[in-house]
Amino acid sequence: KAVAEVKVVDEPVTVVVSQKGWVRARQGHGHEAGAFAFKAGDGLYATFECRSVDQLIIFGSNGRLYSVPVAQLPGGRGDGQPITTLIELEAGTQVQHYFAGPLSAQLLLAGSGGYGFVARVEHMLSRNKGGKAFVSLGEGETLCAPSHAAGSSAGQPLAAATHVCCASVGGRILTFELAELKTMASGGRGLMLIALEDQDSLAGAAAYTRSVRISGTGRGGKEREEQLEIRSLNNARAPRGRKGKAADLGFKPAAVTRVE
Repeated sequence: KAVAEVKVVDEPVTVVVSQKGWVRARQGHGHEAGAFAFKAGDGLYATFECRSVDQLIIFGSNGRLYSVPVAQLPGGRGDGQPITTLIELEAGTQVQHYFAGPLSAQLLLAGSGGYGFVARVEHMLSRNKGGKAFVSLGEGETLCAPSHAAGSSAGQPLAAATHVCCASVGGRILTFELAELKTMASGGRGLMLIALEDQDSLAGAAAYTRSVRISGTGRGGKEREEQLEIRSLNNARAPRGRKGKAADLGFKPAAVTRVE
């Protein structure tokens, strides 16, 4: 019986993901986003500065998660490869979000129904291309973008987040301590993050230390965003599971991201 092992050299890489789901890994960090070329009609979804020994986590619309070792991604000189050729999506589902980082990274995961929990990347790995069910979503619910809560980023320690900011599509904001949430190695639905009124839904939730950025759409479909600092965030502080405070943003929130 022979066992073949391929040793991966631990080096800095930048994972590039396009809006249409093409992925590639380019050597090194510090690349300008404008330097990446894409196929006609496509564009940049995100870049992740990580290590070649890290994992790319793919989040399906049905709460199913898939993992691909960063070392197995195609090189960064071409357009890359469609992520759908590296994983096996269930019929009727789409890829919604991505994250690339070390096994120790902790992510805040939430659904539009207002529930969420914390999990480590090592909990999200799957041995097969079909992935595994991880985030439980109710009927009609969607998966919010994952938020990097702790671990490391680009091979450097990332300050552990202390609080969570939730923003609803209806414009309500609630902040509370991250310690009020559970870490769930097996996934699930989690705890109620924010109490939602009828017809409202969770736009996003982000773990943070000092500030967050809320983005969305204003009148005429114009993209808008606003950065909230610690003072504004503290004004929306209450225990987890409360309704939060109406925010005068002037636009409908669609996502919440952590700002270093």
